[in-house]
Amino acid sequence: MNRHDFTVFYPVSTRWMDNDVYGHVNNVTYYSYFDSTINRYLIEQGGLDIHSAKIVGYVVSSSCQFRRPVAYPDSISVGLRVSKLGNSSVTYELGIFRESEEEAAAYGQVVHVFVDRDQNCSVPIPAKIRHCLEEILTPKVSADEI
Repeated sequence: MNRHDFTVFYPVSTRWMDNDVYGHVNNVTYYSYFDSTINRYLIEQGGLDIHSAKIVGYVVSSSCQFRRPVAYPDSISVGLRVSKLGNSSVTYELGIFRESEEEAAAYGQVVHVFVDRDQNCSVPIPAKIRHCLEEILTPKVSADEI
């Protein structure tokens, strides 16, 4: 995955505590970067109120492919896009980029299912959130275009 595959980016400051004994950002920290990026987008663009919204997104699946290490004090950014948008679920794709690099150091997928917080059951994605997700939905490529 490359930078041009994404339209939304958020800067992330790596922290000393992100590094593990091998001298690079620990693998579990990448998931934190993914989660922070997704929620920032939903809060800023979709109006998600993480504290009192009746409908929230639960992570039901996540994965990460590591291409090369990132380490403190690297400046990185996280690219975000939507690859699949269903009635109550969304699949995000994310890329972690060093400041001056075009190719992702890591990339991943996260699936959210939107649920009624009180009933703990899936519900349709709220309209304002759906709209912001549609804004970053990656168009499907037909076999003829490949």
